[in-house]
Amino acid sequence: MTRISRRKNNVRLELQLVLLAILMLVPLGCKKQENPPPPPAPKVVQPKLVLQKAVSSVKIAPVQANQMDFSTKKDPFKPYISVKTATTAELARQKQAMKPLLPLHSFDISQFRLIGTVTDPKGNKAMVVDPAGKGYVLKAGMTIGKNEGKIIRIDTTGIDVVEQFRDDNNKIRKETIRIPLLRKP
Repeated sequence: MTRISRRKNNVRLELQLVLLAILMLVPLGCKKQENPPPPPAPKVVQPKLVLQKAVSSVKIAPVQANQMDFSTKKDPFKPYISVKTATTAELARQKQAMKPLLPLHSFDISQFRLIGTVTDPKGNKAMVVDPAGKGYVLKAGMTIGKNEGKIIRIDTTGIDVVEQFRDDNNKIRKETIRIPLLRKP
């Protein structure tokens, strides 16, 4: 063999030996030394002390000049209209102020005249005329008159209406009024 090839073989052999030595020393250097656990500290019982409530020592920083002050600005999430709930007395006053919505509710029940009735399996109907001469067709369940009396029954002889109102003692009273069918002699 030539000199150069022998030298290459020697260098290779030296490198292999150095690597082998490093590999053998690496596990020795990585060993972890474990320390024994410290002995437990003896428990000392201390008497309970009543302490005063802690007061924060944090001071609020003053508003800096470059920050915006929104205390005078309007809240963009606040609604424009505030909703307030009405009491029962206010609702009763509003109901009295809203009268009458229909001409059928602008007259007293006794002022209506029953002209005729129609019997039907789906429900009887009646025709009444107000003092002004205007006619209305009514069914059971509708309201009529100033006190909004509810029509409970229509038959061939007349209409039965129930009115609710408050008496002098502020009690709710019900009164049944009959509108009879006028017969011609």
